[in-house]
Amino acid sequence: MRFRIRAGSFPTRAVTMIVPFPPGGGTDTGARIVAQKLGAKWGQTVIVENKGGAAGAIGADAVAKAKPDGYTIMMGNIGTQAINPSLYKKLPYDPATAFAPISLVAELPLAMMVHPAVPANSAKEFVALAKSQPGKLSYSSSGAGGAPHLAAEMFKEATGTFILHVPYRGGGPAISDLLAGHVQVSFMTVLEASGHVKAGKLRALAVTSSKRVGALSEVPTLAETVVPGFNSISWIGLLAPAGTPKEVVEKISADVRDVLAADDVKGKLLELGAIPSGTTPAQFQQLIGADTVRYAQVIKDKKITVD
Repeated sequence: MRFRIRAGSFPTRAVTMIVPFPPGGGTDTGARIVAQKLGAKWGQTVIVENKGGAAGAIGADAVAKAKPDGYTIMMGNIGTQAINPSLYKKLPYDPATAFAPISLVAELPLAMMVHPAVPANSAKEFVALAKSQPGKLSYSSSGAGGAPHLAAEMFKEATGTFILHVPYRGGGPAISDLLAGHVQVSFMTVLEASGHVKAGKLRALAVTSSKRVGALSEVPTLAETVVPGFNSISWIGLLAPAGTPKEVVEKISADVRDVLAADDVKGKLLELGAIPSGTTPAQFQQLIGADTVRYAQVIKDKKITVD
């Protein structure tokens, strides 16, 4: 009874939301929008703390080992939760048992972006360019094994192109080098890319989802253009350390769903290219499990390895 009262009044102090990537990527952007609104709802500060490195494993490990009381949570993504377990032979935690899923936050379609200096105005033109210069073009990613890396490798295999991979510690640094022209192309979430497209700093050639994305409605899908059936998206979601009381997890989950249903939050995420998608803890657990199986097969079939 005493704990139910505590869970009902949670939180009574600041909450730390760890983002296992540097600032500027899609996971970080989504985390900051949600953290601000949760803080306002709770009347407590929600501190976003970036702990990048090892494709998200450093930040995830910090959360896995944190006190399971709800005051340290993580904005994970499809890479940390569903891809890394198959890509990395050794992680400092067991991804299947280290976390208590709270809620999916948003689905994140990816966009194929190029620097404006690249002489290609469509995915078809880019494929022709890449085939004419095998190994001379390079792409940045948020890290080996993340959704952008896998999307790019699936694109390369499907189009028969050879493009060098340059992994970074997160989406922010990967975008910075694309903006600077140090690499020619990148697959990144529309959430982190749409602002650069609208500012004319990057050119979107295609999106990786099965349907066009409202934030970049004029940009065709890869499935429409060069790779029929192509569909590879990312997602972000909140998790707590395993052992966090069920009542606390369920309260955070319900509050996250309330925040995501608010018109201003929903509108902001959609405007940036994310699709708000709050779930129950059980529904999020199902998604993680299904995507873990799916990407294990993709990694095996495509023979994808960490660079």
